[in-house]
Amino acid sequence: MPKLKIYDLFISHAWRYNSDYYRLEKLLKEAPFFEWRNYSVPKHDPLIDINTTVGKAKLTELLKEQIRPVNCVIILGGMYSLYSDWILKEIELAKYYNKPIVAVYPWGQTYMPKKIQDAADEIVNWRTSSIVYAIRRQSI
Repeated sequence: MPKLKIYDLFISHAWRYNSDYYRLEKLLKEAPFFEWRNYSVPKHDPLIDINTTVGKAKLTELLKEQIRPVNCVIILGGMYSLYSDWILKEIELAKYYNKPIVAVYPWGQTYMPKKIQDAADEIVNWRTSSIVYAIRRQSI
């Protein structure tokens, strides 16, 4: 069997709403015939205070380092994303670096914010095969 491509992925997340992130990470780890590396850092670094100018600048630089090398950015399109300036910043950086965006409806949800719909190159439901195939189709 030929060697599988390894996909470098950034999975968008919100520190306060990380259960969907971990569920998606597990789903991708268990996907058959799919290899990937995770460029996301879902846990909050307590040394970064995002309520300060310096903290915001530091987090933005960290996000640039995480998004720049990836093949694809995955955005979980849950309601919380409407309220997260950081998820919108991740979308902005993905566009800046010409990274394709796959938006995923969170498990059991049917609503996705328009800003995420407009930014996405592809939108899929919460199914392993749908997500993996979208990553394969969209990745650079």
